[in-house]
Amino acid sequence: MDPRARAQELRKLIEHHNYLYYVNDQPVISDAEYDRLFRELSEIERAFPEFKSADSPTQRVGAAPLDAFDAVRHELPMLSLNNAFDEVDVEGFDRRVREGLGIEEVEYAVEPKFDGLAVSLRYEGGLFVQGATRGDGSQGENVTANLRTVRSIPLRLSAHHAPAVLEVRGEVLMFKEDFAALNRQQQAIGEKVFVNPRNAAAGALRQLDPKITATRPLRFFAYAVGAADAPDLPLETHSAQMDYLAQFTVPVAPGRAVVRAVRGLMEYYRQIGSKRAALPYDIDGVVYKVNDLAHQKRLGFVSRAPRFAVAHKYPAEEATTRVLDITVQVGRTGALTPVARLDPVFVGGVTVTNATLHNEDEVRRKDVRIGDRVIVRRAGDVIPEVARVLLEHRPPDAREFVMPTRCPVCDSPVERAEQEAVSRCTAGLTCPAQRKQAILHFASRRAMDIEGLGEKLVEQLVDKGWVQTPADLYQLGAEQLTALDRMGEKSAANLAEALAKSKRTNLARFVHGLGIRNVGESTAHDLAVHFVTLESLVGASEDELLRVPDVGPVVARSIAEFFSAASNRAVVDALACHLSFEAMAPRMQSGALEGKSFVLTGTLAGLSREEASMRIQALGGKVVSSVSKKTHYVVVGADPGSKYTKAQALGVPILNEEQLLQLLQKNQTG
Repeated sequence: MDPRARAQELRKLIEHHNYLYYVNDQPVISDAEYDRLFRELSEIERAFPEFKSADSPTQRVGAAPLDAFDAVRHELPMLSLNNAFDEVDVEGFDRRVREGLGIEEVEYAVEPKFDGLAVSLRYEGGLFVQGATRGDGSQGENVTANLRTVRSIPLRLSAHHAPAVLEVRGEVLMFKEDFAALNRQQQAIGEKVFVNPRNAAAGALRQLDPKITATRPLRFFAYAVGAADAPDLPLETHSAQMDYLAQFTVPVAPGRAVVRAVRGLMEYYRQIGSKRAALPYDIDGVVYKVNDLAHQKRLGFVSRAPRFAVAHKYPAEEATTRVLDITVQVGRTGALTPVARLDPVFVGGVTVTNATLHNEDEVRRKDVRIGDRVIVRRAGDVIPEVARVLLEHRPPDAREFVMPTRCPVCDSPVERAEQEAVSRCTAGLTCPAQRKQAILHFASRRAMDIEGLGEKLVEQLVDKGWVQTPADLYQLGAEQLTALDRMGEKSAANLAEALAKSKRTNLARFVHGLGIRNVGESTAHDLAVHFVTLESLVGASEDELLRVPDVGPVVARSIAEFFSAASNRAVVDALACHLSFEAMAPRMQSGALEGKSFVLTGTLAGLSREEASMRIQALGGKVVSSVSKKTHYVVVGADPGSKYTKAQALGVPILNEEQLLQLLQKNQTG
């Protein structure tokens, strides 16, 4: 047979067997036969390089390593979903949908919620041309070379009339069995094992060397269509669009269905929940989407989530283990946090070895001792926590935890201020632990946004003595940066460019980046708008600071003390030499929660602090760091601190997480 024709035939045959194996899980040939076909195609392409094509299965083995990932802007934002945790939440979601549409009963497309990494795949003329991570929803990372190695992703859509443009959105994940085999392999070669399938999948997809990704057993399932130029794309229902993708051999979510009303949603939730442990992959819930696409458009979006969809999460998972030790971690503000070091236990899809104990008072309240058997709880991405102690199993030699009187990192004295639950190292930026965390916070996305300055780089910079304060960052040059481990010329140039770009900022980002105790993003914004210039803020007295909306005595004292410290003033003055500040616009005065101030304390199960803050602010509310009589609500999660006690004493209304979600949902639709 003509080599060109044979190569084309082999490509189709191999991709067909890839689909049967990786998507349908129904292989019809042996591994040896598959390898024979693959070798034959490779030999033809080696002998006739002109016959190679971008969609050949041989291109899945990985391209040359990259210095870094380029940014990809999503044509349509990749939004996250709001969460529901019980039937009441689901009923509320359904009620808002019905009221928004003015109909009595709604049809929903339902599917499992994979615990993986969201990506988008762009096809042009049927050929896979670009793949990206979700990133921040507006912009992700270009991981095309890595996604080419995922064998369940078609490199060419299998249809005679492929659309001009089709963006497929879905989840990259690793099956449990593949994950276990990967860890056995890692152990056999003496390499670090992975903590869970999701982390293994995410790490594999973000490898700079695609050849490493090619060795990892990743899978893909589609859950939506993004941007498209496809005349035959169904525009009536979401379920029809999933059928449309399936005809191109794009893997779609197994177990998907169409149901009606709350009764159908809850029946599906229970049905999938009963099979959860036996599924070949991890899920943390199910997803409900209004099936009618015209109805989806009418409902629209709120903040960063669609009104027409919700993720119904399964309850937190718990496991029993033993406390091997209790140590302390030193944070950015010098706070000493007790951490339980655990006998490793698999819970909530993760092998847990540590659990936060929050503060000394919480250790006493829960009576956690070294040697105790404890129940550990984890839900989603929330930090694992010790839920309770099994006192009936306490060993006679169990030891009580004693908070150290000197910092375990720098040996400076530890102090605990009156009416505070937290003990702190008194060394400030001279403590290496605080220094590293302070620099990471300064560089973070919501502060100075210095892209590429991550934890490992900061550790190197501090350990080498090159960076002792954030101001030292602006003395670094690309040539010097290339001397760091795993830092090529392009990466060094990119970081130098990011540092230069960050020099033009606004006062709010800068103040937030300084990491002043009790000053969060919202307060930093208000300070910037009120004082306009850095000089005015630095020289402000406590009385002047109290004139800023929602700045109470505690916050005012923290700010005044920070700027009165000679070491801090030296850092601020050094930074000011490098930076220029853009004018600040006043905060928009609109939203159903306009004028309402919220304080968050404790660990929320279903929302990160950032997500909760963003949802409150999207409705016009403000998130402040200290409780006063002017505070409208204190939101309390698990293991709250002294803010909860103060709210009770002042009679400030207290909301749990469920009540906060109800308030947000009411005002989103009200």
